[in-house]
Amino acid sequence: MPEYHQREVTDRDVFVSRSFNAPRDVVWRFWTEPELLASWFGPSGVTVAAESVVVELAEGGRWELDMQDPANGSVHPIRGRILYWHAPEFLEIQMSAETSMGAVDGVVLRLEFHDHGNKTRMTLHQGPFSEELRDMTLAGWVLAFSTLDTILERYAS
Repeated sequence: MPEYHQREVTDRDVFVSRSFNAPRDVVWRFWTEPELLASWFGPSGVTVAAESVVVELAEGGRWELDMQDPANGSVHPIRGRILYWHAPEFLEIQMSAETSMGAVDGVVLRLEFHDHGNKTRMTLHQGPFSEELRDMTLAGWVLAFSTLDTILERYAS
């Protein structure tokens, strides 16, 4: 595991620990390969075009995508800079985003991927947010991970 600056989880952060029914290297690929990332990222009803996704696995590399709401045509760009990574165990990204509630800047997303054979436990820690944005972000992750579960079931078979 690389050296990184662990932050305390506060009431301004999103913290999720959950399992996926897929090996760690597969779950890692769904975070780092543009076409796979585009297939699940975002809450229900939002799409991500694979051509909008950029993942440069290097310290200082870009991690970015555009979420689009087909219902109203609005586009919500997420721009990130990779701070640390160690495949397939750890990914840390400093992010900014344009949300329906305004701009978000200086948010850090930390992901840890734990190998449990044919399953992966992933720990996500993201923040800081305002209370309202924290709750909206958590709800978005829950919906996105439900989509990822469905895709991983098909992917594994």
